[in-house]
Amino acid sequence: MSTNALRVRRVRGKGAGLGLLAWLLGIAFFLPIAWMALTSFHSEQDAATNPPSFAAALTLDGYREFFGAGGGASPWPALINSTVASVASTLLVLLLAFPAAYALSINRVRKWTDVLFFFLSTKMLPAVAGLLPIYLFAKNAGMLDNIWLLVILYTSMNLPIAVWMMQSFLAEIPVAVIEAAKVDGARLPTILARVVAPISLPGIAATALICFIFSWNELLFARVLTGVVAETAPVFLTGFITSQGLFLAKVCAASLVISLPVLAAGFAAQDKLVQGLSLGAVK
Repeated sequence: MSTNALRVRRVRGKGAGLGLLAWLLGIAFFLPIAWMALTSFHSEQDAATNPPSFAAALTLDGYREFFGAGGGASPWPALINSTVASVASTLLVLLLAFPAAYALSINRVRKWTDVLFFFLSTKMLPAVAGLLPIYLFAKNAGMLDNIWLLVILYTSMNLPIAVWMMQSFLAEIPVAVIEAAKVDGARLPTILARVVAPISLPGIAATALICFIFSWNELLFARVLTGVVAETAPVFLTGFITSQGLFLAKVCAASLVISLPVLAAGFAAQDKLVQGLSLGAVK
């Protein structure tokens, strides 16, 4: 057998091994979600058995109790609050990060690297370190238990990472395209809306999805700064753990329902997410 044939077989064998490893890792990450989904369809007695029973009867009692059929609190206000906070903050982040990324990547300002480092340094502070000042500010401003306070917070928290991501995406846009638009008489708003935005759409989609996920999953500030009116879905979920015990099937049903918007958004934008996150990785 020739040297080239041996080399081809080694490359194929290595690719097959990496593919098998990727499948095993994917299954390992998927198993907890599958187990949570299966447990959500069991009764509390079957969910609490040890070892677990795979052949237990399936029921929708956990979902009925989650949606208030047993006289409990309705999850719809919390789900609506999470949707408002996540969508509104993501839109604000995109509106602010897009022109900032343009100024840092294409029409670069002076000392743009220092600006990027400043954005990155804002993420080095632990979130709990700013919890007390933010709480006191919200209390004195009369904004406790206000959903728009969370919108402002989530916007400020996600803006640095959004600027970083979009700056790397916009840096891959050919400058000649923008210069041609300027020669044709296009102004900056037109260039941003009709030239830069369509080209960088995968990067914008990836940034929006990540900001949405971060906002939807945020718990610390929502737990401290909200009460009843602005309660979000993660805060509502923590209410199932009480001194009366942990209702496993109900918690799994609630966790699955609350996770569905993120899973649906990720599935719908998976092609744009892969394109955006891999933009510039291969020259």
